[in-house]
Amino acid sequence: MSLSIANKIGVCGAGTMGNGIAQITATFGHEVVVYDQSDEALSKAKAGLIKIMNRLVEKGRLEQSESEQIIGRIEYTNDLNKLSDSGLVIEAIIENLEIKKTLFQSIEELVAEECILASNTSSLSIASISSALKKPERFLGIHFFNPAPLMPLVEIIPGVATDHSVTDSAKKLIADWGKTTVLAKDTPGFIVNRVARPFYSESIRMLEEGVADAATIDWALTELGGFRMGPFTLMDFIGHDVNYIVTETVFEAFFYDPRFKPSFTQKRLYEAGFLGRKTGRGFYDYHDGATNPEPNKDYLLGKYILNRVLVMLINEAIDAVFMNVASKEDVELAMTKGVNYPKGLLHWADEIGLEHVLTSLQELQNEYGEDRYRPNPLLKRMVTNKKTFFGAS
Repeated sequence: MSLSIANKIGVCGAGTMGNGIAQITATFGHEVVVYDQSDEALSKAKAGLIKIMNRLVEKGRLEQSESEQIIGRIEYTNDLNKLSDSGLVIEAIIENLEIKKTLFQSIEELVAEECILASNTSSLSIASISSALKKPERFLGIHFFNPAPLMPLVEIIPGVATDHSVTDSAKKLIADWGKTTVLAKDTPGFIVNRVARPFYSESIRMLEEGVADAATIDWALTELGGFRMGPFTLMDFIGHDVNYIVTETVFEAFFYDPRFKPSFTQKRLYEAGFLGRKTGRGFYDYHDGATNPEPNKDYLLGKYILNRVLVMLINEAIDAVFMNVASKEDVELAMTKGVNYPKGLLHWADEIGLEHVLTSLQELQNEYGEDRYRPNPLLKRMVTNKKTFFGAS
């Protein structure tokens, strides 16, 4: 199977992600059909696209004629039949397995046999979704990051039934759209949402223990670690209705491995409707006139916080390589291009020393007696054999 620039692209879901994917595909010359059941969502998406295009013209990034051509290539519709002549259909709807299965069953009845079907899911099993299809070999995951037009990374996730030609074709097409692609195994969270869990969970753990408050932990990771956004600011930005549910989904999908255990602190925020910026309150208060605490800029405390989060992140990155979820190169690309980490975690491990990473994890495991801190076997082997990931051995 192959896709050419002449193929029409179908996008299911007129939310932020679906509309962003439509913008990308139309920018690169495709005719695009955006399908959604909600007329309100379709109207909002079209208005949003026009607003974005106007802003790009104002900033001199697009000519007016180019903007008009991009808008003109996108059709917004509540008629699923309009997807029938698509060469690729990408689904970007609610993270509900049964709803996705039902949608793809309907799409499969409409499109040609050579049409590739893809889900933008961030946390659901590709194999599970594809099980609803008569031809699961034409199905895979194509996971964009928000905002899709700006974020350079796309995870390509073949399922156990996916044909190699489908994977290769999808990867080439997405690369032709100027995106950086990484290949991930169909495991919970794929690369980014798997490896990044400790950034949130270990930070919350330290908050719960009283090691430091949210502002201090955010300060340590941004000022000392170089992360663009601290974990609590980021969780509030993402929204606890999204971030907590992803954590809970990954935890369940990993058969309740304690490494991915969610926190009661975030669960209570989610239950209370304190979802972050979108509701005016999360870990921080975003209402007008609100005063949030200043960080305690104690350097030694900050280094402890940074080290504790960093070694947990590194351990997860190493586990992704150990379990053949992705190559070490793709793990590095995923974390720098997908979530803008200041450097690849495996390069960072080489820099601070694998022995230091191992010792830190062993100390945490000895102190807490919890399996969440268990060092990865590959880390142990590399320290024993005095190996590094990218430097001289």
